Amino acid sequence: MFRKIRTTDNPPTEASMIWDGTCAFCEYWINYWQNLSKDKFQFIAYQDLNSQFSDIDKSYFKEAVRFIEPDGRVYNGPDAAYRSLFQLGKFKWLHRSYQKNVLFRNLSDSLYQWIATNRGLCFRITKFLFGSDPHSLKPFWAIYLFVLLYLIFY
Repeated sequence: MFRKIRTTDNPPTEASMIWDGTCAFCEYWINYWQNLSKDKFQFIAYQDLNSQFSDIDKSYFKEAVRFIEPDGRVYNGPDAAYRSLFQLGKFKWLHRSYQKNVLFRNLSDSLYQWIATNRGLCFRITKFLFGSDPHSLKPFWAIYLFVLLYLIFY
């Protein structure tokens, strides 16, 4: 399971999403997130970090995405995504649920860890369900669901 960091002594001047720049699955969703956030955050591949966040060992960034706010608070794994959505005013309940509900937090962490362990498979599933362009997600999943329901019930 990925380790969690609570704070950093070297906070960024603007909220920052730190991610694995060598992961195709991560790159796909970071591209989507960048489009969604409209430059409200900076996105930095951990491989491009220099002395920024020097109090956090790079091995932590290899394990999970981190969302770091200017006050030094660090959000980890699924909560990094939830907190960034919260900051955008979208799906605020996800971050609140993660913070307050142990069952939701444990399920989120376990699912995140499974995805992190199976990035190649998850990337193929992502492209199958949403298409190859993260800037223009396609609802292929809805078509597949419709066909499946049609086959089951007709």
